[in-house]
Amino acid sequence: MAKEKVKKPFYKKWWVWLIAIILIIGIANQPTEETEPETEVAEENVATEETPVEEPEEVVEEPVEEDVEEPVEEEPEPEMTVSQQSAIQSAENYISMGGFSKKGLIDQLVFEQFSKEDATFAVDNITVDWKEQAKISAERYMEMGGFSRQGLIDQLKFEGFTDEEATYGVDQTGL
Repeated sequence: MAKEKVKKPFYKKWWVWLIAIILIIGIANQPTEETEPETEVAEENVATEETPVEEPEEVVEEPVEEDVEEPVEEEPEPEMTVSQQSAIQSAENYISMGGFSKKGLIDQLVFEQFSKEDATFAVDNITVDWKEQAKISAERYMEMGGFSRQGLIDQLKFEGFTDEEATYGVDQTGL
């Protein structure tokens, strides 16, 4: 029998590989829009042969857009000192317990060694319904008992509530 000639698959032929290598080198040496040196670009393209050239451009654009938005959101924060931020946090904690007047809350923060300026800044920069705070305080006093209407109003005013806030708080107790 005569030897039959067996055809090699195309990927086992040397000239197919030579063409593939030439194409890869040609693609790697094409200039890109990036400002990196040509040697780094060529190495990057060879290493990431399957990565499209457009993809790095998209990745570069996204952080730029995010960086533009972040300073706008962060502008109010740098205006506060660390002490003011801490005073705000402490003020919010006290308000969550309830029953503080504006003046009483400032006095409490000063008692905790915050400066009068930081305490005032904190109280001025939190959202509080002072009438609701007067109501909470009035209800606590009523649980103890023994208050006349005017006596409870006077007590709330002594704590720093305004006449309007104190009257509202007492009205809510039904006294």
